[in-house]
Amino acid sequence: MIGGILSNIGLPVLVAILGAALGVIDNPVAKTASEALSKVDEALKSGQISDEQVAEANRHSEKMAQMEMENYQTTLSEINASLRAEVASDDKYVRRMRPTFGYLMALTWAAQMFGIAYVIMFDTDKAGVVMAAMGNLSAIWAVGLSVLGIYVYKRSDEKNLLPSKEVIFWNPVNK
Repeated sequence: MIGGILSNIGLPVLVAILGAALGVIDNPVAKTASEALSKVDEALKSGQISDEQVAEANRHSEKMAQMEMENYQTTLSEINASLRAEVASDDKYVRRMRPTFGYLMALTWAAQMFGIAYVIMFDTDKAGVVMAAMGNLSAIWAVGLSVLGIYVYKRSDEKNLLPSKEVIFWNPVNK
């Protein structure tokens, strides 16, 4: 009885969801996959695929998910180890790499924006070409800003892990 219940939850639900999702995509490959999944769904409903076969497929998918999770955990572990090594480093360049990258990104972004503003205000006949060129840079900016976002996020995590310190403001009168 439990095998029958499990066989109606895992693979059949996944087949139905994926088939429906792929069916709305206007692409011949997606349509073919949707049709194939519809045939699998019909075979499941008509009993052509037994509960034991579905249960085995569910076990296999659980194993595959477990392997993928372990791979993901290993990747995160490696990333965290490299970030910890960077934080623990006494090398001034390594410790200042993130802020340096952030300042360079800010400077290059500001230079680009001021350049575009100048062209829009003083050389308006070229503004369309410059704006189109700026659009072509969106992928490189996405990469750079994504890296910067990860740096900022990880630095925020590091600050939250540090023991809180009392903030002392320097007062020139009291020295």
